[in-house]
Amino acid sequence: MSKTVKILAPGTVANLVCGFDVLGLCLNEPNDLMEVALLNEKKVIIKSADGYPLPLDPLQNTAGAPLVEMINELDKEIGFEVVIHKNIKPGSGIGSSAASAAGSVVAANHLLGNIFSKEDLVRFAMFGEKVASGVKHADNVAPCIYGGVTLIRSIYPLDIVSIPSPDLFVTVVHPQIEVRTADARQILRKEVLLKDAIKQWGNIAGLVAGFIKNDVELIGRSLEDVIIEPVRSILIPGFDEVKAKCKEAGALGGGISGSGPSIFMLSKTEATAKEVEKVMKTIYDKIGLAYHTHVTTINKQGVKVIN
Repeated sequence: MSKTVKILAPGTVANLVCGFDVLGLCLNEPNDLMEVALLNEKKVIIKSADGYPLPLDPLQNTAGAPLVEMINELDKEIGFEVVIHKNIKPGSGIGSSAASAAGSVVAANHLLGNIFSKEDLVRFAMFGEKVASGVKHADNVAPCIYGGVTLIRSIYPLDIVSIPSPDLFVTVVHPQIEVRTADARQILRKEVLLKDAIKQWGNIAGLVAGFIKNDVELIGRSLEDVIIEPVRSILIPGFDEVKAKCKEAGALGGGISGSGPSIFMLSKTEATAKEVEKVMKTIYDKIGLAYHTHVTTINKQGVKVIN
């Protein structure tokens, strides 16, 4: 078995507008770089490679908690040292905690000879998401591990379905504010109207069908959220204008990435995706709010071992 490995852990877009906690998509950019070493004692060591303030207690770290669960399940005298180069900032809405959680378990599994299935890895990685948000959810870690688009049909028992992902372009803007996942969950309504639930179910089914059939127009029509987005969008300056003007610029549709504040848009061509980026930049320049943008594609591999 190898003693060390480097991996790229990609960002993700959770929910995909209407699929709260059940749909997710893997991005080719940005990525965290992680270096994981196999130890011959039962412990997890966390290090930040770039000085970013990460919790060093493994049980309080989104990369560490999944590894503690993995070690406990193996019941062997092994452990891991994890060095994290954090490029996906926490609170960005593009799967920072998931990148750490998924990256650590994929790297550890590689060092152990790939003894665990992808579903096992998601099961471990969800412990990292619980550290970040207080609840286990898989709509970021599943696409991060499986690649492409994933449907989480169930958490208990875990049931993950890989969905064929068309060759679409993704434009993401990250306004430089932080929206904590736990806080974004707190403001959600506990009950919804039946008519809203019916509309949401139709959109989720339409979106999945659109991906499977490679029907981009159906994908665009289905990117509508009548339950979560109306509440969460108030936390994101300029959201309504960004969404409306990006669609005018040719985007198929989009919305809040995860719990925000990032906003994503899907486009059929790279040229359209770049026009959408210009729209996003213009709006946030006008608001006077700092931001980062990414124009990328759907990552169909997930976490990548690079050595």
